[in-house]
Amino acid sequence: MKNRAKILVVDGESEFRGDLEAALRSKGYEVVVASDKAQAQEVTQRNRPDMVILGTIMPRGDAFRLHQWLKASPKFSDLPIIVVDAPPEKQLIKGWRRDEGLRLDVEDYLIKPIPLDALVFKIEKLLDRTTHRIKVLIADDHAMIRDGIQALLSLQKDMQVVGEAVDGKEAVEKTLQLLPDVVLMDIVMPRMSGLEAARKIHQKWEEAKVLILTQYDDEENLLVSQEVGALGFISKTSASSQLLTGIRSVSQGKYFMFQNN
Repeated sequence: MKNRAKILVVDGESEFRGDLEAALRSKGYEVVVASDKAQAQEVTQRNRPDMVILGTIMPRGDAFRLHQWLKASPKFSDLPIIVVDAPPEKQLIKGWRRDEGLRLDVEDYLIKPIPLDALVFKIEKLLDRTTHRIKVLIADDHAMIRDGIQALLSLQKDMQVVGEAVDGKEAVEKTLQLLPDVVLMDIVMPRMSGLEAARKIHQKWEEAKVLILTQYDDEENLLVSQEVGALGFISKTSASSQLLTGIRSVSQGKYFMFQNN
């Protein structure tokens, strides 16, 4: 069965890139390659990978700068990274500097030469235990509601609360800052309503899917929520399981609606 994971291989050595790409493709993975920092950034922004194999690129230091760029970006900071350093005899010329190594935030650090099958095995094992988590922003002016949702989502292995907002205006600002996958949006909030906030989010960052969470589950609000670009509508009094199903559904671009009868 074909694996879905997309792996970015960044390395200045064409032989290493080619061999690893062929080995991973034989396992069913989708592979993209880059030979320098600029190319790697372009590929990452165009189509987010599920993992990065970060080798050595020139000029020396660019690999670490790419690592910093990934970790500083809210959209890519959770990507698992395996660093593959140059052989000991080449590290002073093209390898990672010692001070860079001390500041690494990666899942594994390896040194060439490493048997290809051993590297592929490590990649497979890491992908098995790291799944993409749905990034959720909670927008509600009631602290008790936010705390309750936060507690529920913290128990889910595939979800991560990246922030909270207490009104519609802050929801828009934090969406553009934190780039969540899903925004849980209350309708009635100060400064800007949830419906207006949903409209602005849909216009400015369509990748964020808005799930309206409200105690006013009448037909009028349902229709308006669809008009402003929300992808889901769920009552606050719904069961926790329905909320979790709603988040997972809209994160995949599927419309979700649940009203209490």
